[in-house]
Amino acid sequence: MERALRRRGRLRYRFQVRRCDGEPGGVHRNPVAHRSSDHRGVPTVIRVPVVIVGGGPSGLMVSHLLARTGIDSVVVERRARAEIYATGRAGILEAGSVRLLVDSGVSDRVLREGDRHEGIELRFGGRSHRIDFADLVGQSVWLYPQTEVFEDLANRRAADGGAVYYGASDVEVTPGDDGARVRFLDADGVEQLVHADFVVGADGSRSESRRLVPESDRDWRRHEYPFAWFGVLTQAPRSADELIYADSDHGFALISQRSETVQRMYFQCDPSERPEDWDDDRIWATLRERVKGNGFELREGPIIEKTVLPFRSAVHAPMRYGRLLLAGDSAHTVPPTGAKGLNLALHDAELLAEALAAQLAGDDRALDAYPERALERVWKAQHFSYWMTTMLHRAPGASPFENARRRGELEAVVSSRHGRAFLAEAYTGWA
Repeated sequence: MERALRRRGRLRYRFQVRRCDGEPGGVHRNPVAHRSSDHRGVPTVIRVPVVIVGGGPSGLMVSHLLARTGIDSVVVERRARAEIYATGRAGILEAGSVRLLVDSGVSDRVLREGDRHEGIELRFGGRSHRIDFADLVGQSVWLYPQTEVFEDLANRRAADGGAVYYGASDVEVTPGDDGARVRFLDADGVEQLVHADFVVGADGSRSESRRLVPESDRDWRRHEYPFAWFGVLTQAPRSADELIYADSDHGFALISQRSETVQRMYFQCDPSERPEDWDDDRIWATLRERVKGNGFELREGPIIEKTVLPFRSAVHAPMRYGRLLLAGDSAHTVPPTGAKGLNLALHDAELLAEALAAQLAGDDRALDAYPERALERVWKAQHFSYWMTTMLHRAPGASPFENARRRGELEAVVSSRHGRAFLAEAYTGWA
């Protein structure tokens, strides 16, 4: 791959690329600038072993774990920190993700403020069937929004003096066979130039980092689902203590939680739906008809947020191309049904930080194993997410046979301890 990079010359991303006017005077292990000016002149130059493009959970976790082994990094993020935190997302953390946050010293707030769930409910035919994680596999999950995971990581990097540039603009990345350069304007408009041995692309599902891999070398596997989720945030008490995945003749719904007074709920819809076309009465009527039965009642309140979430799955290979490494949503996305997206991102970060530390310590083959190790779990998660999604959602135009077959599949799962255990093991995260 590195020979291929030499043949093609240096890869760049940005619509406009400027020439570097200054080179560092020497190698500096710590992220210390040793030349500075405004963004019109010679840039501030920083030398570190690793530069990370993307300051979400996966990028910040890689930076944090590297710092614990004494390896410095610079994180470059286009969004402001407040903007990232304001982007509301649900979050179910596997047991392994919780251990990673706590044991690596990020924070134990998830244990103090998160909600530990020892099961979920599958609801169909107007009846509820509990999948008891604790009994079946001896594990739990934690309801803890992704925004809080980000806040914990951002606070830890700040407390540790980590170099994280939020609000960056005009970002250009140049990986080469002998290292990588990232040039950008920081939030104050000052031009920065980072020289590193490796660059990590952790810039989300619309990643520009993965475009650095030439089209001829990319294996991009995607699946589009013919439906979406209509998500709402409501000011209301909890309707249930655990998540409810409901299938009915009217379609799918998910009853989730956020706090004691704010709840998050979803229902299946057409991807072309517009949130502004739905008033509160119509939303609550739709949710009620999809979860009713057996005396269950939703607890309702004002809707404070509405959004439509398209469903797609995608896996990008390679996750390593020379000095470029991909992690999290930059390399793969899953539908939210199986609650795997954030957990895969954190798992990638753990594997990648371990491999980078070994590589920088002199093991020239340490990074070779990273893609295979990461993709093994990614494809297991893709299967589980696809299975949960297709089992619980009615595809547009599905025949009566197909809908009855899906109901039989649900019955087969809940009526068998082995079936329930398979779901529980995958949902809580494989050991």
